[in-house]
Amino acid sequence: MNNIYSLFIKAFAGGALAGISLSEGNYIFMLLGISLLWPASKNPWGGFCWGAMAILWSHKWLLSLHPISWVGISSNLSLPITIFIWLFCGAFGGGLVFIWSALSGFLAPGRLQFSKLENKFIYAVLLSTIWGLSEELLSRGPLFWMGVGPSLLPQDRYLAGLARWIGSGGLASIHLLAGWWIWQLSIAFQARKKAKKFIILGFAYFSLAHLLGFILLLDSPTDSSEKVAMWQTNIPIRQKFSQEEINALPSKVNRALTEAFEMNASFLIAPEGTLPLDRSKIRDFSIKFLSGGFRKINGSLRSSLLVFNPGEESFSDVLDKSRLVPLGEWIPELPNFLKNGLSAVGGIESGNPSRLLDWEGPSFAGAICYELSNGKAIAKAVNQGAKWILVIANLDPYPISLQKQFLSIAQLRSIETSKNLISVSNTGPTSLIKSNGRIDTLLKPNEELVQLADLELNGKKTLYTLISDLPMIAVILISLIGVLRLRKYG
Repeated sequence: MNNIYSLFIKAFAGGALAGISLSEGNYIFMLLGISLLWPASKNPWGGFCWGAMAILWSHKWLLSLHPISWVGISSNLSLPITIFIWLFCGAFGGGLVFIWSALSGFLAPGRLQFSKLENKFIYAVLLSTIWGLSEELLSRGPLFWMGVGPSLLPQDRYLAGLARWIGSGGLASIHLLAGWWIWQLSIAFQARKKAKKFIILGFAYFSLAHLLGFILLLDSPTDSSEKVAMWQTNIPIRQKFSQEEINALPSKVNRALTEAFEMNASFLIAPEGTLPLDRSKIRDFSIKFLSGGFRKINGSLRSSLLVFNPGEESFSDVLDKSRLVPLGEWIPELPNFLKNGLSAVGGIESGNPSRLLDWEGPSFAGAICYELSNGKAIAKAVNQGAKWILVIANLDPYPISLQKQFLSIAQLRSIETSKNLISVSNTGPTSLIKSNGRIDTLLKPNEELVQLADLELNGKKTLYTLISDLPMIAVILISLIGVLRLRKYG
């Protein structure tokens, strides 16, 4: 019984530490949290508790959805619906770690094979890369926001440099191995075994990984540059559809365009959803204007990135949002079920999955809001010729903790692809991130600002953009063969 209590204490404590790391950007907490995951995962329900706690803590910003009466939901249902969404996310995360824990028990070699450290290491490599590849695959679907991989940033940018070879999933695998190493150290100290060699080897590998990441970040070429204006509108979503804001929007757009023109910017960028479907009062742009907005195609509503050229009344190019937020933008076809979803527009349909936009300016990989978490789609666009990354978002009414998570993922996308990344959001974060992952410009949140940024362009392709998940798949196959041999000859 004492062992069971100890296991679940480790599960809850480790999950809480991982959740704090994802929420506040403390990398050390993630390592400690993962070091507790390994012993907790001996019981799949321990793994469930770890995963659920990590998600519930890191995704507590979901509770800021309440109140949602402004989209037609009864005030009596607002809090229960919000809590249900939060708990569902926690249960989903817990279920994923439950499966991983059950798999770890199924693959575990016998006690005799586990007496040798090198055999334990092969087993740990297999489970770590399975986790990393799973994160990479999940990031391409709708039920994923942030995993273990981006938690390195912003604190450890040099180790994150390895993402140019192995992507976010590879970084997650390294996290799992680092946590395993800490766990094995604690076992050695408790058993009063000599751990000097183990400590030296761990620090040597960790130092080598940092050195490789540092070297990879040095290769950040620039072919040309553009002066770009970023407009942080500071229009809260709960006020956006008030008559006062609707009347004020045309003058705000003109004022921002005038500021950008006076700054000699090549073009102005505005956040997700800035322009309404009816743009009759917003026209005659003085410079090129890239803005989030809405359009209808064959009767269906799309959330889009619209490109306007000076003197033209309609947009010349468009990139539709492909990955929609469940319940927020996409809703199941059930009778009388939240017809508008949990947003003021609701019922949006998905567009073309390609994230590449070729237009009169420099081609880019575009992401709208949480499409940013799909590194594969952005890498594919870069491989097709994108020279920079543009992300537009609407992160209101969520707290600053979500903005921190958004920035961490944005930094990772720029490192993976070796591309400058511009993020423009209504209340923040609005920033320019250099191709080495360094945040060059970051506007103060919750203020209306127009800021000029020096956008550097390059056509470089990294190993990750070229071969994606192949390194992780190869490591999984090799380590799986090693583990199966241990089981066979044990």
